[in-house]
Amino acid sequence: MNPELEVKSISNTSNLYEQDFYLWLKTTTKLLKEKKLELVDFDNLIEEIESMGRSEKKELKSRLTTLIEHLLKIQYWQAEKANNARGWRQTIVEQRRQLEYLLEDSPSLRELLAEIWIECYVNARKDILKKYELDAEIFPREPEFTLEDILNADYI
Repeated sequence: MNPELEVKSISNTSNLYEQDFYLWLKTTTKLLKEKKLELVDFDNLIEEIESMGRSEKKELKSRLTTLIEHLLKIQYWQAEKANNARGWRQTIVEQRRQLEYLLEDSPSLRELLAEIWIECYVNARKDILKKYELDAEIFPREPEFTLEDILNADYI
């Protein structure tokens, strides 16, 4: 089938969204490129764009929380440090690198870091205590490092 006819034959792209997401993406892209705005399914397009923003924020929080978890373990969990420090360091390096990539692609996410990092610290601490059934006193309740420390490749 001719792709031009395929797009023209689709009068309701919102149905396509439910039936074949990939085809909906291709069709929506084509319609936008051709400036056939009257055929674009704007409701679902807006929903997808908003979802992308939420995904970026979620990834930022997830990577920052994982980074903090491993910084806490390497700094304070002395009983396991000798056996696990190498793996913890690898995770720290990898999470910093992935955060760097994420912030390069979406620099405006940097503004969120100051807002979310304490929440991420609290969650990282809580997660470690729960995962490993550790005494709450092993890790400080308040961070003893800064956001700048966390992101600094020379810190730990």
